[in-house]
Amino acid sequence: MMVSTRGRYALRVMIDLAEHGGDGLVPMKEVAERQDISLKYMEKIMPMLVSAKLVEGFHGKGGGYRLTRKPAEYQISEILRPTEGTLAPVACMKDGSENCTRTAECRTLMLWHGLDRRINEYLDSVTLADLVSGPEERMKTEE
Repeated sequence: MMVSTRGRYALRVMIDLAEHGGDGLVPMKEVAERQDISLKYMEKIMPMLVSAKLVEGFHGKGGGYRLTRKPAEYQISEILRPTEGTLAPVACMKDGSENCTRTAECRTLMLWHGLDRRINEYLDSVTLADLVSGPEERMKTEE
């Protein structure tokens, strides 16, 4: 699995909102400037996050975005899924993919299912709050 720029930027946006949101709204322009992401690219990412109900957006004067929950209540997997479309390690495991004609004799299927399970378990185990706290804190909890 390779996470796209869209997925990486979505994580940066969510971290920024967690750090700067408090109880208020954060203008998209401010997030874009802090995260060095073009406004045009952010305009593609934000609707995905709103549609997934990860953030709320308000337009007009005084508008902006905010998280819908506390950072500790977000799993990284739920931020990546709407932006990536899938976290599956191979095409035949994507939701909605056509059944592979080789499934019955596929000797690697077990490998891909195991990798898929581990990827999802790991991304489910990390929260937005873990990323906000910084790499030092996360490393301590993994030891």
